[in-house]
Amino acid sequence: MTDYSDLTLDELRIALAPDIAASAIFDGWNATALTAAAEMAGVDVDVAKLAFPGAKPMDMIEAWIASVDAAMTEEWPAERLATLKIRERIRTLVAFRLEAVAHIDEAVRRALAIMAQPQNVAQALKLGWHSADIMWRLAGDTATDYNHYTKRAILAGIYSATLAVFVNDDSEGKADTYAFLDRRIDGVMKFEKAKAQLLGRDRELPSLTRFLGRLRYPAR
Repeated sequence: MTDYSDLTLDELRIALAPDIAASAIFDGWNATALTAAAEMAGVDVDVAKLAFPGAKPMDMIEAWIASVDAAMTEEWPAERLATLKIRERIRTLVAFRLEAVAHIDEAVRRALAIMAQPQNVAQALKLGWHSADIMWRLAGDTATDYNHYTKRAILAGIYSATLAVFVNDDSEGKADTYAFLDRRIDGVMKFEKAKAQLLGRDRELPSLTRFLGRLRYPAR
Protein backbone atom coordinates (compact mmCIF):
# COMPACT_ATOMS: atom_id res chain seq x y z
CA MET A 1 0.00 0.00 0.00
CA THR A 2 1.28 3.47 -0.88
CA ASP A 3 2.37 5.65 2.04
CA TYR A 4 0.96 8.97 0.86
CA SER A 5 2.36 10.85 3.86
CA ASP A 6 5.89 10.63 2.46
CA LEU A 7 5.02 11.94 -1.00
CA THR A 8 5.71 15.39 -2.35
CA LEU A 9 2.74 17.27 -3.82
CA ASP A 10 3.96 16.42 -7.33
CA GLU A 11 4.16 12.74 -6.42
CA LEU A 12 0.78 12.89 -4.70
CA ARG A 13 -0.84 14.24 -7.87
CA ILE A 14 0.33 11.21 -9.84
CA ALA A 15 -0.56 8.78 -7.04
CA LEU A 16 -4.10 10.12 -6.66
CA ALA A 17 -4.78 10.41 -10.39
CA PRO A 18 -6.05 6.84 -10.99
CA ASP A 19 -8.56 7.20 -8.13
CA ILE A 20 -9.64 10.59 -9.49
CA ALA A 21 -10.21 8.97 -12.89
CA ALA A 22 -12.27 6.22 -11.27
CA SER A 23 -14.38 8.83 -9.47
CA ALA A 24 -14.73 10.90 -12.66
CA ILE A 25 -16.89 8.11 -14.09
CA PHE A 26 -19.69 9.30 -11.81
CA ASP A 27 -18.74 12.82 -10.77
CA GLY A 28 -16.78 14.22 -13.71
CA TRP A 29 -13.32 15.76 -13.47
CA ASN A 30 -14.01 18.17 -10.63
CA ALA A 31 -13.64 18.86 -6.91
CA THR A 32 -16.15 16.15 -6.04
CA ALA A 33 -14.03 13.51 -7.80
CA LEU A 34 -10.91 14.85 -6.08
CA THR A 35 -12.53 14.61 -2.64
CA ALA A 36 -13.82 11.10 -3.35
CA ALA A 37 -10.36 10.01 -4.54
CA ALA A 38 -8.69 11.42 -1.43
CA GLU A 39 -11.15 9.66 0.86
CA MET A 40 -10.72 6.43 -1.11
CA ALA A 41 -6.95 6.62 -0.71
CA GLY A 42 -7.05 7.75 2.91
CA VAL A 43 -5.44 11.09 2.12
CA ASP A 44 -6.33 14.27 3.96
CA VAL A 45 -8.73 16.12 1.67
CA ASP A 46 -7.08 19.48 2.38
CA VAL A 47 -3.70 18.06 1.36
CA ALA A 48 -5.23 16.66 -1.82
CA LYS A 49 -6.61 20.11 -2.61
CA LEU A 50 -3.12 21.55 -2.17
CA ALA A 51 -1.91 19.08 -4.80
CA PHE A 52 -4.65 20.26 -7.17
CA PRO A 53 -5.20 23.98 -6.49
CA GLY A 54 -8.66 25.02 -7.66
CA ALA A 55 -9.44 21.41 -8.63
CA LYS A 56 -8.92 22.32 -12.29
CA PRO A 57 -10.08 19.55 -14.65
CA MET A 58 -7.07 19.79 -16.95
CA ASP A 59 -4.66 19.54 -14.02
CA MET A 60 -6.34 16.31 -12.94
CA ILE A 61 -6.40 14.97 -16.48
CA GLU A 62 -2.73 15.84 -16.95
CA ALA A 63 -1.81 13.97 -13.76
CA TRP A 64 -3.90 10.99 -14.88
CA ILE A 65 -2.15 10.85 -18.25
CA ALA A 66 1.20 11.09 -16.46
CA SER A 67 0.19 8.14 -14.28
CA VAL A 68 -0.60 6.09 -17.40
CA ASP A 69 2.74 7.12 -18.92
CA ALA A 70 4.53 5.97 -15.76
CA ALA A 71 2.68 2.66 -15.60
CA MET A 72 3.40 2.00 -19.27
CA THR A 73 7.10 2.74 -18.83
CA GLU A 74 7.30 0.42 -15.84
CA GLU A 75 5.43 -2.41 -17.56
CA TRP A 76 7.18 -2.08 -20.94
CA PRO A 77 10.77 -0.83 -20.51
CA ALA A 78 12.85 -0.45 -23.66
CA GLU A 79 14.80 -3.65 -23.04
CA ARG A 80 11.59 -5.70 -22.91
CA LEU A 81 10.23 -4.13 -26.08
CA ALA A 82 13.54 -4.70 -27.88
CA THR A 83 12.58 -8.31 -28.55
CA LEU A 84 9.65 -7.17 -30.73
CA LYS A 85 9.55 -5.75 -34.24
CA ILE A 86 9.02 -1.98 -34.38
CA ARG A 87 5.38 -2.31 -35.46
CA GLU A 88 4.62 -4.58 -32.52
CA ARG A 89 6.42 -2.27 -30.10
CA ILE A 90 4.13 0.62 -30.97
CA ARG A 91 1.00 -1.54 -31.01
CA THR A 92 1.91 -3.04 -27.64
CA LEU A 93 2.35 0.38 -26.05
CA VAL A 94 -0.89 1.80 -27.43
CA ALA A 95 -2.73 -1.40 -26.47
CA PHE A 96 -1.37 -1.12 -22.92
CA ARG A 97 -2.78 2.40 -22.66
CA LEU A 98 -6.18 1.21 -23.88
CA GLU A 99 -6.21 -1.70 -21.45
CA ALA A 100 -5.25 0.65 -18.62
CA VAL A 101 -8.47 2.62 -19.10
CA ALA A 102 -10.74 -0.17 -20.30
CA HIS A 103 -12.83 -0.07 -17.12
CA ILE A 104 -13.32 3.71 -17.05
CA ASP A 105 -14.77 4.45 -20.49
CA GLU A 106 -17.00 7.24 -19.18
CA ALA A 107 -14.10 9.01 -17.47
CA VAL A 108 -12.14 8.85 -20.73
CA ARG A 109 -15.11 10.19 -22.67
CA ARG A 110 -15.45 13.11 -20.26
CA ALA A 111 -11.73 13.79 -20.38
CA LEU A 112 -11.72 13.89 -24.19
CA ALA A 113 -14.63 16.35 -24.13
CA ILE A 114 -12.76 18.63 -21.73
CA MET A 115 -9.54 18.43 -23.75
CA ALA A 116 -11.44 19.36 -26.91
CA GLN A 117 -12.60 22.67 -25.43
CA PRO A 118 -10.91 25.61 -27.23
CA GLN A 119 -9.09 26.85 -24.14
CA ASN A 120 -7.62 23.39 -23.54
CA VAL A 121 -6.62 22.30 -27.05
CA ALA A 122 -3.03 23.58 -26.85
CA GLN A 123 -2.40 21.78 -23.57
CA ALA A 124 -4.10 18.64 -24.86
CA LEU A 125 -1.86 18.59 -27.94
CA LYS A 126 1.18 19.03 -25.73
CA LEU A 127 0.11 16.10 -23.55
CA GLY A 128 -0.51 13.91 -26.59
CA TRP A 129 2.89 14.82 -28.02
CA HIS A 130 4.60 14.00 -24.72
CA SER A 131 2.97 10.56 -24.48
CA ALA A 132 3.87 9.84 -28.12
CA ASP A 133 7.46 10.88 -27.41
CA ILE A 134 7.65 8.45 -24.48
CA MET A 135 6.27 5.64 -26.65
CA TRP A 136 8.75 6.26 -29.45
CA ARG A 137 11.67 6.46 -27.02
CA LEU A 138 10.64 3.17 -25.41
CA ALA A 139 10.36 1.70 -28.91
CA GLY A 140 14.00 2.64 -29.50
CA ASP A 141 13.59 5.64 -31.80
CA THR A 142 16.72 7.79 -31.96
CA ALA A 143 15.78 10.10 -34.84
CA THR A 144 16.86 13.70 -34.39
CA ASP A 145 15.88 15.12 -37.79
CA TYR A 146 12.40 15.99 -39.02
CA ASN A 147 11.44 12.33 -38.57
CA HIS A 148 11.60 12.90 -34.82
CA TYR A 149 8.70 15.33 -35.09
CA THR A 150 6.66 13.62 -37.79
CA LYS A 151 6.74 10.26 -35.99
CA ARG A 152 5.44 11.79 -32.78
CA ALA A 153 2.79 13.87 -34.50
CA ILE A 154 1.53 10.84 -36.42
CA LEU A 155 1.51 8.57 -33.35
CA ALA A 156 -0.26 11.21 -31.24
CA GLY A 157 -2.91 11.42 -33.96
CA ILE A 158 -3.31 7.64 -34.12
CA TYR A 159 -3.64 7.37 -30.35
CA SER A 160 -6.20 10.17 -30.03
CA ALA A 161 -8.26 8.77 -32.94
CA THR A 162 -8.13 5.29 -31.42
CA LEU A 163 -9.31 6.63 -28.06
CA ALA A 164 -12.24 8.31 -29.79
CA VAL A 165 -13.22 4.94 -31.28
CA PHE A 166 -12.57 3.18 -27.97
CA VAL A 167 -15.04 5.18 -25.90
CA ASN A 168 -17.88 4.41 -28.31
CA ASP A 169 -16.97 0.79 -29.01
CA ASP A 170 -19.54 -1.76 -27.83
CA SER A 171 -17.95 -4.71 -29.63
CA GLU A 172 -16.80 -7.78 -27.70
CA GLY A 173 -13.43 -7.10 -26.10
CA LYS A 174 -13.23 -3.76 -27.94
CA ALA A 175 -12.45 -5.75 -31.10
CA ASP A 176 -13.44 -2.86 -33.37
CA THR A 177 -11.01 -0.54 -31.59
CA TYR A 178 -8.09 -2.91 -32.00
CA ALA A 179 -8.98 -3.51 -35.66
CA PHE A 180 -9.01 0.28 -36.16
CA LEU A 181 -5.63 0.57 -34.41
CA ASP A 182 -4.11 -2.16 -36.58
CA ARG A 183 -5.30 -0.44 -39.76
CA ARG A 184 -3.83 2.89 -38.69
CA ILE A 185 -0.49 1.33 -37.79
CA ASP A 186 -0.40 -0.65 -41.04
CA GLY A 187 -0.98 2.58 -42.94
CA VAL A 188 1.91 4.29 -41.17
CA MET A 189 4.25 1.33 -41.76
CA LYS A 190 3.46 1.36 -45.48
CA PHE A 191 4.05 5.12 -45.57
CA GLU A 192 7.39 4.78 -43.76
CA LYS A 193 8.46 2.01 -46.15
CA ALA A 194 7.53 4.07 -49.21
CA LYS A 195 9.30 7.11 -47.77
CA ALA A 196 12.47 5.11 -47.09
CA GLN A 197 12.45 3.79 -50.65
CA LEU A 198 11.96 7.30 -52.05
CA LEU A 199 14.75 8.76 -49.92
CA GLY A 200 16.96 5.86 -50.95
CA ARG A 201 16.39 6.65 -54.62
CA ASP A 202 17.09 10.31 -53.95
CA ARG A 203 20.49 9.40 -52.53
CA GLU A 204 21.27 7.49 -55.68
CA LEU A 205 20.41 10.41 -58.00
CA PRO A 206 23.19 12.79 -59.08
CA SER A 207 23.19 16.12 -57.26
CA LEU A 208 21.85 18.89 -59.50
CA THR A 209 23.82 21.50 -57.56
CA ARG A 210 27.05 19.52 -57.92
CA PHE A 211 26.34 19.01 -61.63
CA LEU A 212 25.79 22.72 -62.25
CA GLY A 213 28.88 23.55 -60.26
CA ARG A 214 30.96 21.33 -62.48
CA LEU A 215 29.56 23.07 -65.55
CA ARG A 216 30.71 26.40 -64.14
CA TYR A 217 33.94 25.17 -62.63
CA PRO A 218 35.13 22.16 -64.67
CA ALA A 219 37.28 19.66 -62.84
CA ARG A 220 40.96 19.87 -63.83
